[in-house]
Amino acid sequence: MWKTTIRPAFSDLDAFVHVNNCRLPVWFELGREPFFELFTPDLDENIVNMPLIVARITVDYLAQMVFGHDVTVQTYVRKIGRTSITVHQEAYQRGKLSAKGECVMVHFDYDAEKAAPIPPDIAEKMRKHLIDPDNPNLKTRSGRFPAAG
Repeated sequence: MWKTTIRPAFSDLDAFVHVNNCRLPVWFELGREPFFELFTPDLDENIVNMPLIVARITVDYLAQMVFGHDVTVQTYVRKIGRTSITVHQEAYQRGKLSAKGECVMVHFDYDAEKAAPIPPDIAEKMRKHLIDPDNPNLKTRSGRFPAAG
C-alpha cells in the first residue's frame, strides 16, 4: 500500500463549501504516483516514457469532505493481468472512509500502438501491494492491516 496526504485547498471546494467531486479523480491520480514509478523510476525527468494509459476510472463518494482537514489516499493493487492492472484506492478524512475508487490501467507500447505484457520484474514488485477490497478487513497479502488516515 502507498499513502499520500492531500491538503484540500480553497480551489478544491464547491458552492456548498465541500470538496468538489471532480477533485477525487485528481487526488487518486496523485496517490498513484509511487505506483507509476515502478514502471518509470525516473518519472520526474522521463514522464513522456510512462507506459501506462488509463482505461477506466470509478469513484464512489461515501461521505462529505471539507476544507481544513487532510485527506489520506491509500493505494493498493487489486489485480495484475497480463497487460493491465486494477488499482483500488480509498480516501480518508478524519479517520472516515469518504471515497473509494478503482482505476484500470493498460501497459501500452506506443510504437506498436497496442497493449503490451507487464514485465515480470514489475509484476513481482506490484504483488507486495495486492489486496482484496471485498474483504471486510481489507488485509494486504503480506498480512498487515492498513491504517486508516
